[in-house]
Formats: sequence, structure tokens, C-alpha cells
Amino acid sequence: MDVDDLEPRKQKPAPKNLDVLSVEALKEYIGELEAEIARVRQAIAGKEKARAGAEGFFKK
Repeated sequence: MDVDDLEPRKQKPAPKNLDVLSVEALKEYIGELEAEIARVRQAIAGKEKARAGAEGFFKK
């Protein structure tokens, strides 16, 4: 079991009102979201690597 499984689920933030943003602001927002997605993917990869290492250690 992962420590994250024990913590209560966090509320999702309310969606941003896109109607009030300019085209440039929307493009900037996409860039921010893509950067966050890349950061999350790196965190997932790190956790998967740690899990694989632990599984390999305990299977011996």
C-alpha cells in the first residue's frame, strides 16, 4: 500500500473560465498545463522505477 492511498482525496480545483481569456492567455495556459503534465509524468516514472527496484529486491 502506498502512503498516498491513506491520505484523503483532494478536491479538484474548479475549471478555469476560458471565456474571459485572450488567445495569447489561452496559449500560455496550455504551456503551463503541458509543463505540469511533464512534471507529473516524471514523478510517475520515478515512482515506477522505485517500485520496480523494490519488487526486484524482495523477489530475491
